[in-house]
Amino acid sequence: MPSLVLNDQPVDFALDPEMPLLWALRDVANLTGTKYGCGTGDCGACLVLVDGEPLPSCTLSLAEAEGRSVTTIEALARRTPGAARHPVIQALIDEQAIQCGFCTPGLVVAIAGLLARNPRPSDGDVRSALGNVCRCGVYPRLLAAVRRVTGPVTATTPAPVRPGESAPAPLD
Repeated sequence: MPSLVLNDQPVDFALDPEMPLLWALRDVANLTGTKYGCGTGDCGACLVLVDGEPLPSCTLSLAEAEGRSVTTIEALARRTPGAARHPVIQALIDEQAIQCGFCTPGLVVAIAGLLARNPRPSDGDVRSALGNVCRCGVYPRLLAAVRRVTGPVTATTPAPVRPGESAPAPLD
């Protein structure tokens, strides 16, 4: 029985360990903010933070998530009365970077994961971190939203593409 920490709560899933985490989240835990997009881990709609790293939940099995900490959009969007929104969510709203909303959970997770690792990313770092597919074409607004959270940076040189990675073209 795969066990993990889901949004700061220990959870045991009495499910096939090879089941994709996405389906356990959506169908068993009723956390439907994480979306099914491509099923191959390429579009970013299903991103969750696993031990702080944005990973596609559609290709991550429960066995691979065993013993790890998983954070979904629901935890990032959780607010107590009177509390401010997560700064990434507020910045996306302020920059009007939320259109249809389908890709928004994955974008929030990707940006939150990036900023947790790198609080002052260059535009190149942002481009490298955001491989999410968005049909609404809000890519320039995503950069503006990140800048709203981090403040301006001077380095705009794109980050190098690492071996085995493809260059993310949408933000260019």
